[in-house]
Amino acid sequence: MTCLQYTLKGRIALLTMAQPPVNSLGYELRSALVAALDRANGDPAVSAIVLTGSDRAFSGGADIREFDTPRFMLEPHLRTVVDLVEQSAKPVIAAIHGVCMGGGLELALSTHFRVASPSASIALPEVKLGLLPGAGGTQRLPRLIGLEAALSFIVGGQPLPAAQFKGTPLFNELIEGDLIAGAITFAERVVSEKIPIQRVRDLKVRYPSHEAFLQFARNMIKGVAGPYPAPLKIVDAIAATLKPTFAEGDAIEQRLFTELMLTPESRALRHLFQAERAASKIPDVPDTTAMRAIASVGVIGAGTMGGGIAMNFLNAGIPVILIETKQEALDRGIATITKNYQGSLLKGKLTEADFTQRMARLRGSLQMSDLATCDLIIEAVFEDISVKETVFKAMDAVAKPGAILATNTSTLDVNRIASFTRRPADVIGLHFFSPANVMKLLEVVRGQATAKEVLATVMGLAKKIKKIAVVAGVCDGFIGNRMLMPYWAAAEDLIARGATPWQVDQAMEAFGMVMGPFRVSDLAGNDIGWAIRKSRAALHPGRPVKPNVADALCELGRFGQKTGKGWYRYEAGQRAPIPDPDVIALLDQHRKTLGIQARAFTDDGIVTRCVYALINEGAKLLGEGIAARASDIDMVYLTGYGFPAYRGGPMHYANEVGLFQVARTLTALAKDGDSSWEPAPLIVDCLSTGRALS
Repeated sequence: MTCLQYTLKGRIALLTMAQPPVNSLGYELRSALVAALDRANGDPAVSAIVLTGSDRAFSGGADIREFDTPRFMLEPHLRTVVDLVEQSAKPVIAAIHGVCMGGGLELALSTHFRVASPSASIALPEVKLGLLPGAGGTQRLPRLIGLEAALSFIVGGQPLPAAQFKGTPLFNELIEGDLIAGAITFAERVVSEKIPIQRVRDLKVRYPSHEAFLQFARNMIKGVAGPYPAPLKIVDAIAATLKPTFAEGDAIEQRLFTELMLTPESRALRHLFQAERAASKIPDVPDTTAMRAIASVGVIGAGTMGGGIAMNFLNAGIPVILIETKQEALDRGIATITKNYQGSLLKGKLTEADFTQRMARLRGSLQMSDLATCDLIIEAVFEDISVKETVFKAMDAVAKPGAILATNTSTLDVNRIASFTRRPADVIGLHFFSPANVMKLLEVVRGQATAKEVLATVMGLAKKIKKIAVVAGVCDGFIGNRMLMPYWAAAEDLIARGATPWQVDQAMEAFGMVMGPFRVSDLAGNDIGWAIRKSRAALHPGRPVKPNVADALCELGRFGQKTGKGWYRYEAGQRAPIPDPDVIALLDQHRKTLGIQARAFTDDGIVTRCVYALINEGAKLLGEGIAARASDIDMVYLTGYGFPAYRGGPMHYANEVGLFQVARTLTALAKDGDSSWEPAPLIVDCLSTGRALS
């Protein structure tokens, strides 16, 4: 099938881009566009050209898979296509349905006339990739909607409906109903009325006192852009529209685009864009794998996690049965869900109708037998293997054939949990992150026996409930929490050796983490980690245990924010962490017990130890096949653990730093006598063969 269809509608040539799913402007489509444009201009029977896409998309923009490859710069480059469209001797009319974004919108801006469905969604979202529009977008859009509106639109990067631009020169007409028929009629009128070709580049940008406005914009944007360079570069590009000629401003845009392409921030954001799409691809599960219908869901446990999980499905229009063992616990759970929705209602995020519909989809019960009709049952009970065994045996007894049985465990053995049932192929781990109705990440834990259709079903369902799903194999902690263990161990080792919790937190937050490890622990509850450590100790009774300052903290009842004291202290009703001298005294006593002489650490030294601990464990996970690809690990840490997007995730960061440097640093740390710092075999192998972690 050709990527562009050329048809004649009387004296109008209709060029229909046909490159599913969103008509990305890769090399083949760019070449086809130029060939079709030349054909139409060379045909005496053609008087005008209509360029369109599908109902779903005019064009989603450049093919990001070509970035950083030779194909990206192959002629005809997008800038070349845009110039050729604008230079066409015959009028070109863009007919815009669905999505029109990035390079797709830049292509539309180069046409002489534009018509659109009012619901068409337009955007220049390049800022989300650490870039600015690079095919004339910053120069043409201000000429159509004004300098101030264009700046806001491009810096924001958010899609807006075409209807919002009614009355501006951006669209000559908004067409209700059959867009193509309307576009052909419009083109016929352009020809019959001999309406002159209108090239956007010929328009002038006028803005009184533009110097003051642009300086104000720079000051405002600088305050919110943080480590991202693109927003301020966008201001510079927009300012270039005031140059005497279009060519001067266009050259500045091109230079700024090239500069941004080379920044580590843009490389990181482009990596994550690709990583999100790659995460949904499972190497041995074809896209054609049959999926089971999920029309109703059961959730066992109406606590914070269970209630949050239930809300995901209620939001997606799927009925939920919420199970508890006691009426008061069930009432509390339903009351919390109601309160959450009422909060959204007050903020205007929900309508009364939405609220009523979502609550109508929820049913509470004390009877496991009520789960008999559910297509998916998720347990969200206490993290204890004996509790899970009881629940899964009960689930197995009542669930219908073909129902998927899921555990929300964050650390326990999914294979063992599956063995509690007579249908291990139907068992899978669905590790939601708290608060489950807010956090984007969903770790999908694939058991040894999990059926491919079960895996395909939950991956499809994850999209429906707007989660980013990453597949993990079975191990203690899966991807995220397993990596968290050495990260936490590195942080605790730092305070044992002389750093303070607040110094570690400040260093990690300056690196870009949403919260440092000790603030996170106080927020989540230090007793949670304490319980896990005690559970692991019980499983390995012969393993030697050295004094642990985190355990000593918990023995004092310092569980974090909920008790007013943890690694920090907290004023009543406040969440602001306050450094506490009592913690310093506890650390001094801990060092004295272990015979450790306190030493000073730089912030860089703190970051290196904590981040390299993540990298090393991530490489071990990759080597063991627990994670399918390095980018999956990056998605887990971006969406679930607060790793900074502009760093691209721990594995991308390792490749940016260079595995040579990572391996040398890990080896040096291991010389202190802790073998856990030894570089993972995969790092050594990649280094010896010149490969990146992938």
